[in-house]
This record gives sequence, structure tokens and C-alpha cells, in this order.
Amino acid sequence: QLSEQQKMSEPPFSWFRGVYLPPALHPLNQTLVKGGRWQAVGSTQERRRSFLHDFCRKQHGRKKLHSHLLHLVSRIYVEDRHKVLYCEVPKAGCSNWKRVLMVLNGLAASAHNISHDDVHYGKHLRRLDSYDLEGISRRLNTYTKTIFVRDPMERLVSAFRDKFEHPNSYYHPVFGKAIIKKYRQDAEEEALKTGSGVKFREFIQYLLDSHRPIGMDIHWEQVSKLCHPCLISYDFIGKFETLEEDANYFLQLVGAPAELKFPRFKDRHSSDERTSPEVVRQYLKELSEEERQLTYDFYYLDYLMFNYTSP
Repeated sequence: QLSEQQKMSEPPFSWFRGVYLPPALHPLNQTLVKGGRWQAVGSTQERRRSFLHDFCRKQHGRKKLHSHLLHLVSRIYVEDRHKVLYCEVPKAGCSNWKRVLMVLNGLAASAHNISHDDVHYGKHLRRLDSYDLEGISRRLNTYTKTIFVRDPMERLVSAFRDKFEHPNSYYHPVFGKAIIKKYRQDAEEEALKTGSGVKFREFIQYLLDSHRPIGMDIHWEQVSKLCHPCLISYDFIGKFETLEEDANYFLQLVGAPAELKFPRFKDRHSSDERTSPEVVRQYLKELSEEERQLTYDFYYLDYLMFNYTSP
């Protein structure tokens, strides 16, 4: 990490000062892709890239960027061997993506042997904000940058199910207690004490509250704020809905070993039904029409940027 003295000595808009948005859209280098089966995936990729670039151009015009570089790249993971930058979007395949990055980096022989705790708490992978400013800018300019996204409502419901419907030693006492205390009338003492049993509607009340009792979390933060897709020109835009196909095509693009395939397994709670559009509809029934609209509005930019159909 940069020392506090270095951070203080750097101008607040260093490196990105005066850069116009959106960044230029460069052609995707497909020289390492083998076989004609990837043609349709490649065409889809170009459409996604062009759509996002056009959206950003219309949204920002010739706007100048003024934002601190370290903040913009804080969710981006680095794999130096194959020159990959991956922006982490929780609940969009990020655990398995980190496993793949560890294999690419020579830290593990197989993605299937890496535990959940090793992935998220092992600190094996470096993030882009841990490099100096020259190292950050060089990697942003020369590495293949990728982001994988998911339908915003599916991602939201998946996060709620994972963090609040299963035992959790962090989200229940930290988020659950604060949510129940503020949004549940006549809450029982046990619920206030443990923070367990948060209802989906209470969670949405917290999400939409401009005076939240506790801050945001990366598992339900908007992708537009996690990865800044109009400020950083991502070379590859994968989607959770076509995760395996997109991921394996991307691995070809960056020259990954032929035997490395994106893992299929569900990281945790493998016996649970996956968060599908039908599952999402069941959760949204718990909300009023106004709450559903406000939740959509909260993720409005994510819906637009990545061309998702409004629910």
C-alpha cells in the first residue's frame, strides 16, 4: 500500500486529471482465440462493448474526469502473468473468478481445491490500488480489463439470501441488528440481540433510506460505483447469465492454459435453489409497488449501462 505520506504528497486528482470521458474504445485482440465456436460469443462481446461506450458518451459527453485514482481502482484485482485486471462484482461469479486468477498466477494448481475462506480472506491476490501511481497507470493502459455483471435484482436478492438467510457472524450482528432496530416495530429482544431473521422488506427499507443506520456494502452496491465503467474502459464485459461461455472465451483471449476452464460449482449453500428470475419475483411480491419502483430506480444506471430489461 502507498504510505500515508505518499498519499498526502500526491495531488488529489493525480494521473486522471483532465482526461476526457468516455475513454477510447480499443479493438479486442483476438489473436489467441482458437476455433470457430467462439465467433458468436465474440460478436456478442463487441455489441456489449459498443453499447456501454455509446451509453457513456451520451451520459457524459465531453466531460472531464475529476476523481481520485486510488478510489476508482480499489475493487480491481491484478494478475500479472497474463496481464489481466478483473473488477470484482460480488454475486456475479466473483469467488470462482478469484480462484481462476489464483491458478493463472501460479498460486494454485486447480480452481477446485481452493476454499471459500482462502479466496476471500487469504490475501493471495493483489488489488490495483496497492501499486504506486506509475504501476497503476501502466497496468490500466496495457492489461486486459474485464468486468462481469448480473441482472441487478437477481444480484440483490442473491446477496440478501446469502447474507441474511444463513448464519453469518458478520452480517447478522453488524447489519442485521441495525436494520431490525430501525425498521421493525415491537422487535423481540432476541432479534435485537442477534440481528438474525431480517426480512426482505426490512432490508429494502434500509437500502432505500438516505439516512441508513449503517453504510453500504459491496454485495449490494451499484456496479456503476464499484467498477466505474464509464471512467475505466473495460475491454471485456461478461454477464452472469452467460458466465461459463463468456469466462472461457475470455481465458482464450488472454492466453490461459488450455486445460483451465471456469469452475461450474456453486461456491456456498450449494443445496439452495439458485437465485433465478422466478425466485426474484417471489421476493419482490413482499414489496409495495412503490418500493419495487424505488429499488429499480436505485439500480437504474446498472440496468441502462449493461442493457438489462427492467423488471
